[in-house]
Amino acid sequence: MRHWLGKLRKDKGFTQAYVAREAFIDRSYYAQIESGKRDPSYEVSSKISNVLGFHPAVFYSESISEPFNSSLDKSPVIVAQCDLELRYTWLFNSHSDFSNEEAIGKCDDELAVNQGTAELMELKQQVISTNQSARKIISFPSSNGLISYDIYCKPLLGEDGSVIGAATISTEISGYYKEK
Repeated sequence: MRHWLGKLRKDKGFTQAYVAREAFIDRSYYAQIESGKRDPSYEVSSKISNVLGFHPAVFYSESISEPFNSSLDKSPVIVAQCDLELRYTWLFNSHSDFSNEEAIGKCDDELAVNQGTAELMELKQQVISTNQSARKIISFPSSNGLISYDIYCKPLLGEDGSVIGAATISTEISGYYKEK
């Protein structure tokens, strides 16, 4: 079951019929994709992701990224991508206060409002605007206290070389400095 897909659709106020129509597919086929009974082709996943505002790779992250998932599971590393509007199009290994799936299609300030999210959004916007990678240490309040991350952000480029978003890799450094 792709609960994340149904939630994203409902959060946007869309019906299955609307998404199917906009993606040029049959509503029953879309329902089967949302329920996990069928897997979409890359072309169909691209159309659905365009309607709902996420990266089509999310459909395949469950199966093809198993070695990636296994190696980073419970690690202090978060990997993410966002579009030009700073909305998450892909997120892996987020802090336990957040759900990877629920973050898709949302900006950081829709998930939490604090100084850390403001700084993270500013970093992403700077990278998108300048087409230059950047790195910054940012702290965020969480359910287990203040957590600091070393965040590296780079522009995501489309096939034509234009900036289409940003990718981040965030490594938790709070524990490292406490142990030293």
